[in-house]
Amino acid sequence: MPTALITGASAGLGEEFARQLAARGADLVLVARSAGPLDALAAALRDAHGISVEVMVADLVAEEGVARVVARIADHGHPIDLLINNAGFGLPLHFAENDIDDEVRHLRIHVEAPMRLMHAALGAMRGRGGRIINVASVAGFIFRSTYSACKQWLIGFSRWANAEYAADGVSVTAVCPGFTHTTFHERMGLEPGREGIPAIGWLNAPDVVREGLRDAARGKAVSVPSLRYKLVVALTRVLPPSLTARAARRGRV
Repeated sequence: MPTALITGASAGLGEEFARQLAARGADLVLVARSAGPLDALAAALRDAHGISVEVMVADLVAEEGVARVVARIADHGHPIDLLINNAGFGLPLHFAENDIDDEVRHLRIHVEAPMRLMHAALGAMRGRGGRIINVASVAGFIFRSTYSACKQWLIGFSRWANAEYAADGVSVTAVCPGFTHTTFHERMGLEPGREGIPAIGWLNAPDVVREGLRDAARGKAVSVPSLRYKLVVALTRVLPPSLTARAARRGRV
């Protein structure tokens, strides 16, 4: 059976990736900071699907945590066939008012950690084959503080890597959802329904993951789940950056 390693697997899109892949018969390596939710999810997936689930408690902001996951990815005796870089957190959009140490941790988990894990995965997958999914955001197509900048990097790097390593049998896909019903916003201290975004602007996590996995299987470099957000991305290519930046101040993607 193929084995998938998922970061940020204890909640949100990471948990949904785990559930859908388990239902398809994949073995899993689940990575997150908290042991309790990971252990509970792992037990439920083992019981429901009879798969192997390995739990790794690691903080990907810390060098030691990243190093442990890198070592697991590089273990040729237990190869990883699919890497899903999903771990992350959000910050308020007001960069100048944020604590700079929080901004540095934000950069590490959204850029440095995926880069290091991708480097390890490419070293292990080239010639053997494999897939990498980087969970980015529609925010990566607009201008809105450091979250947007991090996701822009992830999208651009995924585009390049998908083309560069296709000949080695490795595909790299940036999955770019819009506003999605998960615990992401609540963990930022934002109350549900207080984003200023109409109901039609929200996506469901199962749909996002299903479309992301489908596009990754097709070797697409960028996946934008749902027609409504495909239209949003198309508009960002023609509207003035100042206009999209003003619109982006509402809510958080």
